[in-house]
Amino acid sequence: MALDAQQIASTAGRPADALTRRDVARAMLTADSEDALATLPDLRRQLISAGNPLSAVFWDTAGAALQKIADGSATVGDVQYWLETTGTEPASMLGMLVWDEPEDRSPVQAEIYDMLVGHLEELLAAGRIDPDALAEGGPDALQQHRRLQEDWMMEPLPDGRVPMWAVLDDSDEELQAEWDAAEAEALAELRSVLADLPARPVPDGDLHAACDRIRAIMRHPGWPKDLLVACGGVDPASLPADDEQLWLTLAAGVFSPREELGINDDLEDDDLEDDDLDTDLPYTELTGDEQSMVALCTLDHYDWLAATTALARGGPGTRASPAALARYVSEYDPDDYDDQADAAAEMFTSAVSLWDVLGAVDDHERLTPLGWWGLPEALLRAWEPSAQH
Repeated sequence: MALDAQQIASTAGRPADALTRRDVARAMLTADSEDALATLPDLRRQLISAGNPLSAVFWDTAGAALQKIADGSATVGDVQYWLETTGTEPASMLGMLVWDEPEDRSPVQAEIYDMLVGHLEELLAAGRIDPDALAEGGPDALQQHRRLQEDWMMEPLPDGRVPMWAVLDDSDEELQAEWDAAEAEALAELRSVLADLPARPVPDGDLHAACDRIRAIMRHPGWPKDLLVACGGVDPASLPADDEQLWLTLAAGVFSPREELGINDDLEDDDLEDDDLDTDLPYTELTGDEQSMVALCTLDHYDWLAATTALARGGPGTRASPAALARYVSEYDPDDYDDQADAAAEMFTSAVSLWDVLGAVDDHERLTPLGWWGLPEALLRAWEPSAQH
């Protein structure tokens, strides 16, 4: 398709003499690159006739960009860089925000994006943005231009919204909605599976013995107390008196941790060495509990559903090692997990360790009667809409 100034103007919604470099550049990218190169001189003449010549720098960079696209040497970054040098193309990433593709943007993100484009067009019209300087100034000039955009994103709008937080909060809400939908679907499938299985009786003796051990554990600092407390969201000094309530709360927390790991309150200031307080040194290594928490949070609804339904169907004595759980996930949908068994097994290691503490698996990593009753019940509890997130 040949490029035509009037067609570009129609798409952009403004007359040819008001087209921006971004309008023209984006139109070029929708056409075949070789066709765009061939019609570039004619398009330039049309815009000159319309009183909108743009600049020699723009046409030179356009020709260079289209040539790289035509010969297959252009990267996504190259194209984005060229677009940004038009002066009114937002950076693809601003601070913590990465813009979605146009077709994937939520109404809020699309609104803020268009407002940012409008803001940049106002600055361009006022002479506060020099596209030629952006094109000739290299990465440093473009970095300054991005900071200008970041400043606007952090300034309140007339309606009181801060653009950056409006988009990020909207993204969080969208992700939460997707998470809740996946959780509801997994919960329905779990209920369906359990409805077809025989009743799983509560092993009262095993439950009582396990809770006695748990209460003893909660009197001592370190592992597994701190991790269990964070997962279950419980106060170790005020645990539920009912055994079933205590056990299910902690087991549900393994599936869906309720809190972040806190500072160990059992340590006194005098227990800390001076080196522990050296804030000048970077701290990048995770503690064992932090690694476990990351692993538990990495497992998604599908992983827990596949593993738990396999255990529920198998009954007491079923293999519950990390490798076995990973295999159950793989068998649930082989197409999705052919190459992920080793990674999944590593993620399940922390869960199995905590299940051992809870008495859900034995020393040989096999499901116990307590685990057969309790793990499906705990997963139901974790996914119930009334559960705290």
